[in-house]
Amino acid sequence: MSKSIDAVDPVAVSKSIDAVDPVASVSPVEDGAASPTNQFSSLPTSPADSPGGAVKLLKKDKPLSRSASLLDVLSLKDMHIPTPPAPKFAPLIVPRHRRLQTAAVATWAFMIPICLTVFYGSLFFSKWLRPLAIAYAIWFVVLDRAWLHRGGRRKQWLRSSAFWRNFAAYYPITTVKDADLPADNKYVFGYHPHGIISMGAACTFATESTGFSKLFPDVVCHLLTLDANFWIPFYRDILMGLGIASVSKRSCRTILKMGHSICIVIGGASESLYAYPGTNDLTLKRRLGFIKIAIREGASLVPVYGFGENDIYELLPNEKGTMTYRFQKWFQATFGFTVPLFHGRGVFTYNYGLMPHRRPVTVVVGAPIAVKQSDKPTDEEVQAVHKQYIEGLMALWDKYKDEYAKDRKSELKLVD
Repeated sequence: MSKSIDAVDPVAVSKSIDAVDPVASVSPVEDGAASPTNQFSSLPTSPADSPGGAVKLLKKDKPLSRSASLLDVLSLKDMHIPTPPAPKFAPLIVPRHRRLQTAAVATWAFMIPICLTVFYGSLFFSKWLRPLAIAYAIWFVVLDRAWLHRGGRRKQWLRSSAFWRNFAAYYPITTVKDADLPADNKYVFGYHPHGIISMGAACTFATESTGFSKLFPDVVCHLLTLDANFWIPFYRDILMGLGIASVSKRSCRTILKMGHSICIVIGGASESLYAYPGTNDLTLKRRLGFIKIAIREGASLVPVYGFGENDIYELLPNEKGTMTYRFQKWFQATFGFTVPLFHGRGVFTYNYGLMPHRRPVTVVVGAPIAVKQSDKPTDEEVQAVHKQYIEGLMALWDKYKDEYAKDRKSELKLVD
């Protein structure tokens, strides 16, 4: 080996090929070394020490044999590649009431695909149902604006059905009253945090599964959501039957002028990107629209906190600056809502699927904050009421955090 490469016997090379790096086929002089023994002495000791990383190590690392695996070639054998945990299967024999609870949550989780399948199946694959599907499409696209002009089509029988009782009992979701709300007033409820899908807000304000009407008699409240939900056939009718309406300014003012109350999930799509279990990060600093609506309509503000809302799903990492975070922010700016990457459990497994985990959510409805009515509130007035609202929300958190957020990883903080 003290001779140059050109002087080496080709037969000897072929016999000892397992001892020679097939990639490093340059002479010691071309590689800048005095002899083969110190050929690799000046190389970086790890991929992070050189710009070429693993590629350079591939060329100048220890000799590879013909039986080298792909992990050897890519220098990945020493890297820690996490192994997904094995599926944890649910037992086959469970009480009937738990089966019903899981069925309710699973049905609602797939309600949009179910509604779309029924509509387009009728439209394209049934000559008998096609005329009805076309007539329905014309009606809801051109004529029906109940979600915008009248707060939906609230049906008490739908809100009180056993389906929603099973749905709420799955987690379970409960509602706690911190103070009385006089029935002769109207309110703007601000729900925090958004979580992934705001299950606590849906059960409390869109159904009777947690006893909202018994806790606050004669207070009629409409949960508000994005307009896009009301363009999904059949699904839109279920939402309106629950009293859910558009979150647009026009819809908010219309409902409040009717003497009813509204509930807005203040953080919106942006806040769902922070919905890690055990955390309580809110998007609230620049949310002033609901404050202006309350002042113009003379409605009292009521802070509401859903303890455990962030715990029912596992959010995948999306720190600021990552490609995932940039994609989610672009998607939100383009379509008006975001797509948090998350997972929960399945029907038959505890750790894989898109169903929420069975973890308790306690929705605490705080004390009302009186607001002085003004048709044209000044910026100073809006900021003053906003500050008062934040103080009320913080007081609500401090009062109940040790009871309903014992396992929290962080305190309540405003991140945006």
